[in-house]
Amino acid sequence: MSWQRMGGLMAIIYGGLAIMPLFVGGVDYMMHILIMILIWGVVASCWDLIMGFAGIFSFGQVAFFVIGAYASAIVSNKFGIPPFFSIFIAGGIAAVLGVLVGLPCLRLKGAYVALVTFAVHMILEPFLKGHMGRAIGTGGSRGILTIPPINIFGYAFTPDNKVAVFYLTLVLAVICSIIILMVIRSFWGTAFLALKDSEDFSASLGVSAFKYKLAVFALTSFLTGMVGGFYAHYVGMLSTRMLGIDLFVTLMIMLVIGGIGQFPGAILGAIVTVTLNEMLSPLGPYRPLILGGLVVVLVLLLPDGVIGLLRRIFNGKSKTREAEA
Repeated sequence: MSWQRMGGLMAIIYGGLAIMPLFVGGVDYMMHILIMILIWGVVASCWDLIMGFAGIFSFGQVAFFVIGAYASAIVSNKFGIPPFFSIFIAGGIAAVLGVLVGLPCLRLKGAYVALVTFAVHMILEPFLKGHMGRAIGTGGSRGILTIPPINIFGYAFTPDNKVAVFYLTLVLAVICSIIILMVIRSFWGTAFLALKDSEDFSASLGVSAFKYKLAVFALTSFLTGMVGGFYAHYVGMLSTRMLGIDLFVTLMIMLVIGGIGQFPGAILGAIVTVTLNEMLSPLGPYRPLILGGLVVVLVLLLPDGVIGLLRRIFNGKSKTREAEA
């Protein structure tokens, strides 16, 4: 898909979301869903960049989201740094840790990278609950119960005013998506795809796997950690329950529905998945069963996700017009 079509589709998606408060602005529950769509859309897009475009099977995206959330909350609470700045500091912390995780992954491929990155996910919960976690301010098993809201020019973006929080989240999501789009359409994105297709051949052309793999780890970790910090100041409290397998599986479903390596498919996947997840919540334990069945059907019928379907429809219309001409 050309960058013009990517940008146009992204504009349509965010434009449609931007007008939603005109219809459901008075319903806090619906506004919360819209905010979460924007947040998870960015996280899923970052995961799509590192896995779908760079071909690195990293399973640590949720971990970097949680690291960013805890880092921003701790920096804000312990050092009195305004949340507007602490979320960027949290992104920086997540980026540094992303590079540290990426370094050993440079010597590994495929499933071994997935195991290493998922190990980070697995050890994070006991660390946050343990003595070292409590020492730095994670609150242990209890979590962090009080996190100040983002304050800009004296205006606090509290959960009581979800419309204002929604538009602030929208601005953040659009900026992150534009950054991802620019990376994909730049030489960096071409290098990622080249390394994904054939690392040895790319190296013969002068593409440094060391440089670009570390870069994609740093960038995706930074954006994910920053959004995690934003999430912490939105909800006002944190616990290690975010590291449960449910969130990990939900993000994977977003990628599958949207189409892996089909940006901005992850944003569409977030819209569909978050909406379905809320609609199916009354079904209790049957909800993951239905979502799992949906993923199986989509993988069989739409291997390229929703974006693949849209592309076929668009190409079909183009061919029809050419035939008529």
